[in-house]
Amino acid sequence: MVLNYIWVGFFAVGFLAAIVRFFMGESDVFTLMVDSIFDMSKTGFEISLGLTGVLTFWMGIMNVGEQGGMTNVIAKIFGPFFRRLFPQIPENHPALASIIMNFSANMLGLDNAATPLGLKAMEQMQQLNTDKQRASNAQIMFLTLNASGLTLLPATVMVYRMQMGAANPSDIFIPTLLATTASTVVGLIAVSIYQKINLFNKVVLSYALVLSLIVGLAVWLVSGLEQQEVSRVSNIVSNGIIFIIVVAFVLMAFLKKINVYEAFIDGAKDGFQTSVKIIPYMIAMLVAIGVFRASGALDFICNGLATMLTAVGINADFIPSLPTAFMKPLSGSGARGMMIDCMKTYGADSFPARIACTMQGAADTTFYIIALYFGSVGIKQTRYAVTVGLIAELAGLVAAVLVGYAFFGS
Repeated sequence: MVLNYIWVGFFAVGFLAAIVRFFMGESDVFTLMVDSIFDMSKTGFEISLGLTGVLTFWMGIMNVGEQGGMTNVIAKIFGPFFRRLFPQIPENHPALASIIMNFSANMLGLDNAATPLGLKAMEQMQQLNTDKQRASNAQIMFLTLNASGLTLLPATVMVYRMQMGAANPSDIFIPTLLATTASTVVGLIAVSIYQKINLFNKVVLSYALVLSLIVGLAVWLVSGLEQQEVSRVSNIVSNGIIFIIVVAFVLMAFLKKINVYEAFIDGAKDGFQTSVKIIPYMIAMLVAIGVFRASGALDFICNGLATMLTAVGINADFIPSLPTAFMKPLSGSGARGMMIDCMKTYGADSFPARIACTMQGAADTTFYIIALYFGSVGIKQTRYAVTVGLIAELAGLVAAVLVGYAFFGS
């Protein structure tokens, strides 16, 4: 029901904004909106189809890991922490290992691995779900952790900054890490309040302390590198870890005398079916977002906020970065485009450009994640998933602005 109101709202607000622009003399606004419908329909299909190969591979590898017992090893190491966050999932259930793998891939910034692992985790949680059309507590917690977008190193954003001529592309590393941590913590607290989960459990606090130490170590190591080395080291470490995991899955299954090839094929068969399932959900959400964006509603909102803040004496220097913030919950590629546009317009080392880059790495894309993950298993009743996902995302975006003022001033 929530998604229904949001979806209709995008079209309604977009239509009103288009009417205003039309009477202001922009006669091509309806053409732009119709073009956006066709473009986003094509994009939604291409994204879904593009997932097929990598999704097929990772579902095959995860099946090898399950049969070979490697997923149980991973679940035993991190299980005590995640069992506190996902109390509805039985101990040693394969969903826990998939959740852990997805969370790890997200932290390493490996979207190409995180998404298939997340879809696998959602499918396994759906098997435990007693109401197949209604999101379970575990699925909502999982979605929120993904929407918060905790990433140790925003390598992609730093590459864009380098391409746009930033003097120090990695200067947004620590601000982004702080902002994405705020997003994750707030999102976790929000879900825990809804689900009455005790986060002050000594097991949760112990793992949180270890994670904090890892984050601190990452900050210390990266701060000592030359700016050109940051992205290179990040890529080597991240991809090296993923490759080692793949090899470990295969070798452990082989040593246990599992037919690795057949196990891979059996798991991989689900990849194509899952990709087909998500096509309608992806197109529906992306088309609505495209209409909203093409209508100029985003520009009206930004301009209105700038006027209001200036009128009450609040520093509005960050306003040019807001299109990135507004697009972030709706479309990852849209937010990326807004970030690049901000760097082009104001300069890669300008205050609003740095804020926009920090926002890009502060959180993930709530509506895209909902359409992707819930759509893959046919969830129609999202309950409070949108609310907590947006709370986490808002926390990250607000933190990006506050940290940006602290680090870069204005």
